[in-house]
Amino acid sequence: MHEKITIALDMMSGDHGIESSVPAAFESLRKYKDLYLYLVGDKSKIISKMPSDMTKLENDRFSIIHTDEEIKMDDEIIVALRAKKNSSMRLSIESVRDKKADACVSSGNTGALMALSKIILKTLDGIDRPAICGTLPTRNGSVHILDLGANIDCNSMHLVQFAFMGNALVQSLEIATKPRVGLLNVGSEEFKGNDTIKAAAQKLIESELNYNGFVEGDEMFNGNFDLVVTDGFAGNIALKSIEGVANVISFFIRNEFKKSLLTRISAILSYPVLRAVKKKVDPRRYNGASLLGLNGVVVKSHGGADSFALRRAIGTAYFEVKNKILEKIKSSITKENADNAKVL
Repeated sequence: MHEKITIALDMMSGDHGIESSVPAAFESLRKYKDLYLYLVGDKSKIISKMPSDMTKLENDRFSIIHTDEEIKMDDEIIVALRAKKNSSMRLSIESVRDKKADACVSSGNTGALMALSKIILKTLDGIDRPAICGTLPTRNGSVHILDLGANIDCNSMHLVQFAFMGNALVQSLEIATKPRVGLLNVGSEEFKGNDTIKAAAQKLIESELNYNGFVEGDEMFNGNFDLVVTDGFAGNIALKSIEGVANVISFFIRNEFKKSLLTRISAILSYPVLRAVKKKVDPRRYNGASLLGLNGVVVKSHGGADSFALRRAIGTAYFEVKNKILEKIKSSITKENADNAKVL
């Protein structure tokens, strides 16, 4: 019998709340036989949407932590911290702190989730700042990128810590045993970039990581890297730019196919190809950003996630716990700090 993996799921947050979280929860229980869920939210609403064949599994596979208080997407962070002590998001995070759950997953307000997680869980020893790590498709798989906005100003040591945390994440998600790590930069040549980037590169060259050099923006998708490291300023701009380009390309394609009868016929003929491409770049498949560096596993699902996307985020948390990501981060950071001390 495998060791049970327990995840607290914030059922109330996000644009769709119970409508997406309930089906996501029970599909996940069907998929992962060693998964146990704390469903944190309004009990009557959860029960009303619950599949009839799953009710008999209460207590054995899941339990409900009742609260009707939620942090809304437009709530100020100060409101989330001070006024909503019994919110579904806060109770989910506290269950990790209290060792009732191994991880928590929420589709709620990113700022509130990060702020509450830092206050309630604290950071791991040796980690200066938590970071947000997300996933994007590449030609032959996917690439993880961090930081995506948690830290605007970073020094070289912060970037190195991000690299070690991201490396542990990619290993934990069973994507690569020795992830190929790159630093986002304005060019691939060694002499390019600011002093912070150059100093971080030198530290990574001397580390035990599989560092593969600088990465230009257009190279992130060629499949040659498993992990791309940057500060939150550049990372967030890169992410939003990618989303914007994807939307405008989709807009152009739809408009071109609507121009005439001939283009509409072309659209029908092209449908199988377009459907296959859409499936590969479907953002729902890459849902689930990890808040790394905390003393606990926290995964942020997109606010607009449907049940399919939320299941992916739950899966991310599941594999992080299963493959002991916290132990991996602790071990690698401790070793790196020890090596730095020897050099000094």
